[in-house]
Amino acid sequence: MKLGVVVSLTEGIDTAIKKVKDFDLPTCQVVCWEPELFTKENAQALKESAEKWGIEITHLWVGWPGPRVWNFIEGPITLGLVPLEYRYVRLEALKKGSDFAKLIGVENIVTHVGFIPENPNDPLYSGLISVLRGIVRYCKYNSQYFCFETGQETPTTLLRAIEDIGMDNIGINLDPANLLMYGKANPVDALDIIGKFVRGVHAKDGEYPTGGRSLGVEKPLGEGRVNYPLFISKLKACGYDGALTIEREISGEQQIRDILRAKEFLSKLI
Repeated sequence: MKLGVVVSLTEGIDTAIKKVKDFDLPTCQVVCWEPELFTKENAQALKESAEKWGIEITHLWVGWPGPRVWNFIEGPITLGLVPLEYRYVRLEALKKGSDFAKLIGVENIVTHVGFIPENPNDPLYSGLISVLRGIVRYCKYNSQYFCFETGQETPTTLLRAIEDIGMDNIGINLDPANLLMYGKANPVDALDIIGKFVRGVHAKDGEYPTGGRSLGVEKPLGEGRVNYPLFISKLKACGYDGALTIEREISGEQQIRDILRAKEFLSKLI
């Protein structure tokens, strides 16, 4: 396994990639929520920056336009491809992201699909599967894997969706903290259900929710409830040998300190 860090295209292309180099990490995931940045010029600049600093971009995390509320009340009606009123524009954003990733030579596209209905008889479910099959097919045309970011659904619900889509270029970007913070699963146990699909990992930590409306709290890696020694051991048993990409969803100097501590913590485990 190798370590990496999440960076954002909106930081500035060379600034973002140089930050990875400054952390002395070999890989990164690039996140972008603004589809208008997916241009040929930016793709060329990103390729050149990655080559200059010797950084491997393992995944492109593609966000989408429209409202997004990260909780249990507004979340199901605002996030991902589940809400009907946002599906088309967000599908187009994902296609633009896939085309951009092809230009920079990245084969893993990641996004939050939203709160996939746990009941497969829910009227929203069949339409969602149809839309997902379309974007997975689009990624296949671009020689890519479409990767679900975990968290907003149980592992069993995610497994069922993958089975119902029925294509061979589907993966999972496993965020163990999300599984806890959304109250959906213990991430170590989740590997028994979805481990064979893991193509990326967010190294993040957090706690279970303490109420029914808000997510659990994100924590510095090693201070939350993810059992990283056991989690990494089980990832290896599943055959995963890709990147552990550090994600700390705060900003400023504290984020830098927490990323450096996470790097030191993980280096001892891998």
